[in-house]
Amino acid sequence: MHIILHQPEIPGNTGNIGRTCVATGTPLHLIEPLGFRLDEKSIRRAGMDYWPLLEVHRYMNFREFEKQHPGAKIWMATTKARKAYTEAAYGPEDYIMFGRESAGIPEEILVEHEEGCIRIPMLDSIRSLNLSNSVAIVLYEALRQNGFRGMRQEGELHRLHWHDGESGT
Repeated sequence: MHIILHQPEIPGNTGNIGRTCVATGTPLHLIEPLGFRLDEKSIRRAGMDYWPLLEVHRYMNFREFEKQHPGAKIWMATTKARKAYTEAAYGPEDYIMFGRESAGIPEEILVEHEEGCIRIPMLDSIRSLNLSNSVAIVLYEALRQNGFRGMRQEGELHRLHWHDGESGT
């Protein structure tokens, strides 16, 4: 999987998304202009010490991205889509694109990729979800469909041991 952020504006969101990408082995593609500098303290704080582990690529615009990745299967998350994100069949090398926090993906790009437009269902009373939450929701569905390939899926529970005489309640 790959995540694309088209002109992200809020550094904390990009930091959180970067951390999610590191946790899932997902490269992050940033399409400029960005609403912040990548060295901002708020990105480092949100991404914590994971940011140096992130595979990140930058592009001057969407056309440059398309030139560097001809034939890439791109899913575009937008509130304007007819199809829910759970209806898409994600391949392991697919790209999932998200737009600016204030405006989403530009309409002219969406029109060119209408078949790949997906949405997260929500009530009419809300305009959209937080960008980093949206990325996590869709990315984990795509990873689930691909069997969470390469990811650790089981944890280990360490049981508490009670001292003699304690009931444990």
